Amino acid sequence: MTDAATTGTDWAAWQESWDRQQEWYMPDREERFRVMLDMVEAVVGPEPRVLDLACGTGSITSRVLRRFPGATSVGVDLDPALLAIAEGYFAGDERVTFVTADLKDPEWAGRLPYDTYDAVLTATALHWLHVEPLTALYGQLAGLVRDGGVFLNADHMIDETTPRINAAERAHRHAAMDRAKAEGALDWAEWWAVAAQDPVLAEPTARRFEIYGEHADGDMPSSRRHAEILRAAGFAEARPVWASPSDTMVLAVK
Repeated sequence: MTDAATTGTDWAAWQESWDRQQEWYMPDREERFRVMLDMVEAVVGPEPRVLDLACGTGSITSRVLRRFPGATSVGVDLDPALLAIAEGYFAGDERVTFVTADLKDPEWAGRLPYDTYDAVLTATALHWLHVEPLTALYGQLAGLVRDGGVFLNADHMIDETTPRINAAERAHRHAAMDRAKAEGALDWAEWWAVAAQDPVLAEPTARRFEIYGEHADGDMPSSRRHAEILRAAGFAEARPVWASPSDTMVLAVK
Protein backbone atom coordinates (compact mmCIF):
# COMPACT_ATOMS: atom_id res chain seq x y z
CA MET A 1 0.00 0.00 0.00
CA THR A 2 1.00 3.62 -0.51
CA ASP A 3 1.04 5.57 2.75
CA ALA A 4 1.62 9.09 3.93
CA ALA A 5 4.77 8.15 5.83
CA THR A 6 6.57 7.19 2.61
CA THR A 7 5.05 9.74 0.20
CA GLY A 8 4.24 12.74 2.37
CA THR A 9 0.80 12.73 0.76
CA ASP A 10 -2.20 13.87 2.80
CA TRP A 11 -4.57 11.06 1.83
CA ALA A 12 -7.32 12.37 4.11
CA ALA A 13 -7.25 15.65 2.16
CA TRP A 14 -7.59 13.79 -1.12
CA GLN A 15 -10.47 11.75 0.30
CA GLU A 16 -12.16 14.94 1.45
CA SER A 17 -11.65 16.68 -1.89
CA TRP A 18 -13.18 13.72 -3.75
CA ASP A 19 -16.23 13.88 -1.48
CA ARG A 20 -16.62 17.61 -2.10
CA GLN A 21 -16.35 17.16 -5.86
CA GLN A 22 -18.98 14.40 -5.82
CA GLU A 23 -21.28 16.50 -3.64
CA TRP A 24 -21.20 19.24 -6.26
CA TYR A 25 -23.11 16.81 -8.49
CA MET A 26 -25.13 15.20 -5.66
CA PRO A 27 -25.87 17.49 -2.70
CA ASP A 28 -27.95 14.70 -1.13
CA ARG A 29 -25.04 12.22 -1.26
CA GLU A 30 -24.80 11.78 2.52
CA GLU A 31 -28.53 11.14 2.77
CA ARG A 32 -28.29 8.22 0.35
CA PHE A 33 -25.38 6.79 2.31
CA ARG A 34 -27.37 7.08 5.55
CA VAL A 35 -30.34 5.22 4.10
CA MET A 36 -28.03 2.63 2.56
CA LEU A 37 -26.50 1.83 5.94
CA ASP A 38 -29.91 1.92 7.64
CA MET A 39 -31.04 -0.85 5.30
CA VAL A 40 -27.84 -2.85 5.76
CA GLU A 41 -28.37 -2.77 9.52
CA ALA A 42 -32.07 -3.56 9.18
CA VAL A 43 -31.52 -6.65 7.03
CA VAL A 44 -28.11 -8.11 7.98
CA GLY A 45 -27.17 -6.43 11.27
CA PRO A 46 -24.38 -4.14 12.54
CA GLU A 47 -21.29 -6.26 11.74
CA PRO A 48 -21.55 -6.95 8.02
CA ARG A 49 -18.94 -8.28 5.67
CA VAL A 50 -19.22 -5.70 2.87
CA LEU A 51 -18.17 -5.71 -0.75
CA ASP A 52 -17.71 -2.07 -1.79
CA LEU A 53 -18.31 -2.42 -5.52
CA ALA A 54 -16.58 0.08 -7.82
CA CYS A 55 -15.29 1.56 -4.58
CA GLY A 56 -13.33 4.55 -5.89
CA THR A 57 -11.62 6.24 -2.96
CA GLY A 58 -13.56 4.09 -0.49
CA SER A 59 -16.35 6.56 0.30
CA ILE A 60 -18.81 3.80 1.20
CA THR A 61 -16.21 1.84 3.16
CA SER A 62 -15.38 4.93 5.21
CA ARG A 63 -19.00 5.39 6.20
CA VAL A 64 -19.53 1.68 6.84
CA LEU A 65 -16.64 1.53 9.31
CA ARG A 66 -17.60 4.78 10.99
CA ARG A 67 -21.08 3.46 11.67
CA PHE A 68 -20.23 -0.23 12.12
CA PRO A 69 -16.79 -0.54 13.76
CA GLY A 70 -17.09 -4.34 13.74
CA ALA A 71 -17.63 -4.53 9.98
CA THR A 72 -15.11 -5.61 7.37
CA SER A 73 -14.96 -4.26 3.83
CA VAL A 74 -13.46 -5.36 0.54
CA GLY A 75 -13.22 -2.58 -2.03
CA VAL A 76 -12.94 -3.49 -5.70
CA ASP A 77 -12.17 -1.08 -8.54
CA LEU A 78 -10.05 -0.73 -11.66
CA ASP A 79 -9.14 2.95 -11.33
CA PRO A 80 -5.46 3.13 -10.24
CA ALA A 81 -5.66 6.75 -9.05
CA LEU A 82 -8.75 6.36 -6.90
CA LEU A 83 -7.42 3.08 -5.53
CA ALA A 84 -4.15 4.82 -4.61
CA ILE A 85 -6.13 7.31 -2.54
CA ALA A 86 -8.18 4.52 -0.96
CA GLU A 87 -5.13 2.44 -0.10
CA GLY A 88 -3.32 5.43 1.35
CA TYR A 89 -6.32 6.58 3.37
CA PHE A 90 -7.04 3.14 4.88
CA ALA A 91 -3.41 2.03 5.27
CA GLY A 92 -2.99 -0.06 8.42
CA ASP A 93 -6.71 -0.78 8.92
CA GLU A 94 -6.95 -4.57 8.99
CA ARG A 95 -10.70 -4.42 8.42
CA VAL A 96 -10.18 -3.19 4.85
CA THR A 97 -8.86 -4.92 1.73
CA PHE A 98 -8.65 -3.52 -1.79
CA VAL A 99 -8.71 -5.51 -5.01
CA THR A 100 -7.91 -4.30 -8.52
CA ALA A 101 -10.35 -5.85 -10.99
CA ASP A 102 -12.42 -5.00 -14.06
CA LEU A 103 -16.11 -5.66 -13.41
CA LYS A 104 -16.53 -6.41 -17.12
CA ASP A 105 -14.07 -9.31 -16.79
CA PRO A 106 -16.08 -12.55 -16.32
CA GLU A 107 -13.41 -13.75 -13.87
CA TRP A 108 -13.23 -10.62 -11.68
CA ALA A 109 -14.88 -12.23 -8.66
CA GLY A 110 -12.09 -14.80 -8.50
CA ARG A 111 -9.79 -12.05 -7.22
CA LEU A 112 -11.91 -11.47 -4.09
CA PRO A 113 -10.75 -12.76 -0.69
CA TYR A 114 -14.17 -14.17 0.29
CA ASP A 115 -16.75 -16.26 -1.54
CA THR A 116 -19.81 -14.58 -0.02
CA TYR A 117 -20.80 -11.22 1.48
CA ASP A 118 -23.55 -9.97 3.76
CA ALA A 119 -23.87 -6.78 1.73
CA VAL A 120 -22.70 -5.61 -1.67
CA LEU A 121 -22.90 -1.81 -1.87
CA THR A 122 -22.32 0.61 -4.72
CA ALA A 123 -23.13 4.22 -5.52
CA THR A 124 -22.87 6.39 -8.62
CA ALA A 125 -20.78 3.87 -10.52
CA LEU A 126 -22.74 1.26 -12.46
CA HIS A 127 -24.26 3.81 -14.83
CA TRP A 128 -20.92 3.47 -16.59
CA LEU A 129 -22.10 0.04 -17.77
CA HIS A 130 -24.44 -0.74 -20.65
CA VAL A 131 -27.41 -3.01 -19.90
CA GLU A 132 -25.79 -6.20 -21.19
CA PRO A 133 -22.69 -6.09 -18.94
CA LEU A 134 -24.87 -4.77 -16.08
CA THR A 135 -27.12 -7.82 -16.42
CA ALA A 136 -24.09 -10.12 -16.40
CA LEU A 137 -22.72 -8.34 -13.32
CA TYR A 138 -26.02 -8.70 -11.46
CA GLY A 139 -25.93 -12.41 -12.19
CA GLN A 140 -22.46 -12.63 -10.64
CA LEU A 141 -23.56 -10.62 -7.59
CA ALA A 142 -26.42 -13.05 -6.99
CA GLY A 143 -23.75 -15.67 -6.42
CA LEU A 144 -21.71 -13.44 -4.09
CA VAL A 145 -24.50 -12.24 -1.78
CA ARG A 146 -25.29 -14.82 0.88
CA ASP A 147 -28.86 -16.04 1.36
CA GLY A 148 -30.62 -13.29 3.29
CA GLY A 149 -27.94 -10.77 2.30
CA VAL A 150 -28.44 -7.50 0.45
CA PHE A 151 -27.35 -5.61 -2.63
CA LEU A 152 -27.82 -1.84 -2.73
CA ASN A 153 -27.21 0.37 -5.76
CA ALA A 154 -27.69 4.15 -5.51
CA ASP A 155 -27.25 5.69 -8.94
CA HIS A 156 -28.66 7.71 -11.82
CA MET A 157 -31.76 5.79 -12.87
CA ILE A 158 -33.75 7.60 -15.54
CA ASP A 159 -37.51 7.22 -15.96
CA GLU A 160 -38.00 7.96 -19.65
CA THR A 161 -41.79 8.18 -19.21
CA THR A 162 -41.52 11.59 -17.49
CA PRO A 163 -39.60 13.86 -19.90
CA ARG A 164 -41.00 17.18 -18.63
CA ILE A 165 -40.27 16.31 -15.00
CA ASN A 166 -36.79 15.16 -16.00
CA ALA A 167 -36.04 18.37 -17.90
CA ALA A 168 -37.30 20.62 -15.09
CA GLU A 169 -35.32 18.72 -12.46
CA ARG A 170 -32.14 18.83 -14.53
CA ALA A 171 -32.45 22.57 -15.19
CA HIS A 172 -33.03 23.31 -11.51
CA ARG A 173 -30.14 21.09 -10.39
CA HIS A 174 -27.72 22.56 -12.90
CA ALA A 175 -28.61 26.11 -11.89
CA ALA A 176 -27.61 25.24 -8.32
CA MET A 177 -24.42 23.61 -9.60
CA ASP A 178 -23.58 26.77 -11.56
CA ARG A 179 -23.95 28.86 -8.40
CA ALA A 180 -21.69 26.50 -6.45
CA LYS A 181 -19.17 26.52 -9.29
CA ALA A 182 -19.06 30.31 -9.18
CA GLU A 183 -18.16 29.99 -5.50
CA GLY A 184 -15.19 27.73 -6.26
CA ALA A 185 -16.51 24.16 -6.43
CA LEU A 186 -14.40 21.80 -8.57
CA ASP A 187 -16.12 19.75 -11.24
CA TRP A 188 -15.02 16.29 -12.44
CA ALA A 189 -12.58 17.51 -15.08
CA GLU A 190 -11.03 20.13 -12.79
CA TRP A 191 -10.56 17.63 -9.96
CA TRP A 192 -8.73 15.26 -12.30
CA ALA A 193 -6.60 18.12 -13.61
CA VAL A 194 -5.43 18.78 -10.05
CA ALA A 195 -4.72 15.07 -9.51
CA ALA A 196 -2.67 14.98 -12.72
CA GLN A 197 -0.37 17.67 -11.29
CA ASP A 198 0.24 15.83 -8.02
CA PRO A 199 3.68 14.12 -7.86
CA VAL A 200 2.21 10.92 -6.40
CA LEU A 201 -1.06 10.74 -8.32
CA ALA A 202 0.16 11.95 -11.73
CA GLU A 203 1.22 8.51 -12.97
CA PRO A 204 -1.86 6.56 -11.77
CA THR A 205 -4.06 9.37 -13.10
CA ALA A 206 -2.49 9.01 -16.54
CA ARG A 207 -3.11 5.26 -16.40
CA ARG A 208 -6.76 5.71 -15.41
CA PHE A 209 -7.37 7.87 -18.48
CA GLU A 210 -5.70 5.23 -20.63
CA ILE A 211 -8.20 2.73 -19.21
CA TYR A 212 -11.39 4.80 -19.23
CA GLY A 213 -10.88 7.78 -21.51
CA GLU A 214 -12.51 11.03 -20.45
CA HIS A 215 -15.71 9.37 -19.24
CA ALA A 216 -17.38 6.05 -19.94
CA ASP A 217 -20.69 6.06 -21.82
CA GLY A 218 -23.07 3.62 -20.19
CA ASP A 219 -26.83 3.25 -19.79
CA MET A 220 -29.14 4.56 -17.06
CA PRO A 221 -32.13 2.21 -16.92
CA SER A 222 -35.04 3.04 -14.64
CA SER A 223 -35.22 1.71 -11.09
CA ARG A 224 -38.03 -0.55 -12.25
CA ARG A 225 -35.74 -2.09 -14.86
CA HIS A 226 -32.93 -2.52 -12.32
CA ALA A 227 -35.33 -4.39 -10.02
CA GLU A 228 -36.51 -6.62 -12.87
CA ILE A 229 -32.93 -7.54 -13.82
CA LEU A 230 -32.03 -8.28 -10.19
CA ARG A 231 -35.01 -10.56 -9.68
CA ALA A 232 -34.23 -12.38 -12.93
CA ALA A 233 -30.63 -12.77 -11.73
CA GLY A 234 -31.75 -14.67 -8.63
CA PHE A 235 -32.60 -12.11 -5.96
CA ALA A 236 -35.85 -12.87 -4.16
CA GLU A 237 -36.98 -9.26 -3.76
CA ALA A 238 -35.95 -5.91 -5.22
CA ARG A 239 -37.40 -2.40 -5.08
CA PRO A 240 -36.44 1.25 -4.56
CA VAL A 241 -35.88 2.27 -0.93
CA TRP A 242 -34.76 5.87 -1.51
CA ALA A 243 -35.04 8.47 -4.24
CA SER A 244 -34.05 12.05 -4.90
CA PRO A 245 -35.40 14.06 -7.84
CA SER A 246 -32.52 12.73 -9.98
CA ASP A 247 -31.33 9.44 -8.45
CA THR A 248 -32.71 6.24 -6.94
CA MET A 249 -31.43 3.49 -4.64
CA VAL A 250 -32.59 -0.06 -5.30
CA LEU A 251 -32.36 -2.72 -2.60
CA ALA A 252 -32.33 -6.40 -3.48
CA VAL A 253 -32.48 -9.24 -0.94
CA LYS A 254 -31.13 -12.69 -1.83
